[in-house]
Amino acid sequence: MATVRTKRAMRGATGNALSVRFGIPTMEDDCDWLDARDAIDGPRPTVRTSVQDVQSRTILSYNESPDVSFDRSINPFIGCEHGCIYCFARPTHAYHDLSPGLDFETKLFVKRDAAQILEGELRRKGYDPKPIALGANTDPYQPIEREYRITRSIIELLAKVDHPVTITTKSDRVVRDIDLLAPMAAKGLVAVAVSVTSLVPEIAMTIEPRAPHPAKRLEAVRILVDAGIPTYVNIAPVIPAITDDEIEAIIARAAEAGASNVSYIPVRLPLEVAPLFRAWLDTHFPDRAAKVMAIVQSLRGGRDNDPNFFSRMRGQGPWAELLRTRFRIAKARHGFPSGRRVLALRCDLFRPPAGPQGELF
Repeated sequence: MATVRTKRAMRGATGNALSVRFGIPTMEDDCDWLDARDAIDGPRPTVRTSVQDVQSRTILSYNESPDVSFDRSINPFIGCEHGCIYCFARPTHAYHDLSPGLDFETKLFVKRDAAQILEGELRRKGYDPKPIALGANTDPYQPIEREYRITRSIIELLAKVDHPVTITTKSDRVVRDIDLLAPMAAKGLVAVAVSVTSLVPEIAMTIEPRAPHPAKRLEAVRILVDAGIPTYVNIAPVIPAITDDEIEAIIARAAEAGASNVSYIPVRLPLEVAPLFRAWLDTHFPDRAAKVMAIVQSLRGGRDNDPNFFSRMRGQGPWAELLRTRFRIAKARHGFPSGRRVLALRCDLFRPPAGPQGELF
């Protein structure tokens, strides 16, 4: 174990059941804006977060999914301290014989040598440059990035070789790296998407307990835009009967911040996420838990989750159509382009990293 860090007790999952898919038996930080609550409610039990190094032979993950805009991604971290209850990456912790519940939020792994591994992969003969997605799984700017700076080291390398990259985050920490991102943006090499799920702090701190305040994220959008960096706002996910009434307000705030465009995804509940989400609903929204799940199932063809390409991102049925209609009208009202237009990043500027011998000359 590399380090052990003491954190507040605020977490997303309400339990820590282990996965049964593999025969396993069942059962200073970004939330400083919650200090006022601690002062009122008094101290709460300490929950400790452990961070461990993990060795990887490769760092680029490739996919052939037809409904995502990238074919390769990098995940500097395994697990995520933001603790978002809906996170579709939670089931990956089962591969480490750990729970997708609290373990996912408190037992983290870091790929400390990610940039060095990436340099070797970019140097390989025949490498075909296409945009790399940072944040496709867990957040590249979660709290431990402040100490480990792995995401920054990756961006430093990509900037050096003029390789395109997209970044998805729900943290305002991304503005720390404007000194790298702004010059890349001037060359058409980067786009950033900031996730905003709710504008209501009481809801945001329940859904995403250790992520920055939504106002900080929107301010980050404004700062990035002012620096000339194409920046988008993702309303992801939309949770029926909890956050869906905020769609129009979030789009309005995104427009005020200067976002290039907005997008949304209805909540997805794959594998172990579904029971975790149900338990979370019973704890925090018992008055509407049944209603939420009924709407989720109407969006997902009668199931908790729809894994099929395309429909998994859009949903189906009357509720899905209602969301699309509201979203389309709100976008038009605030002058956003129609559809899901994404900036095409340049790939022709890429120069493979020089090898150890090349650096001698």
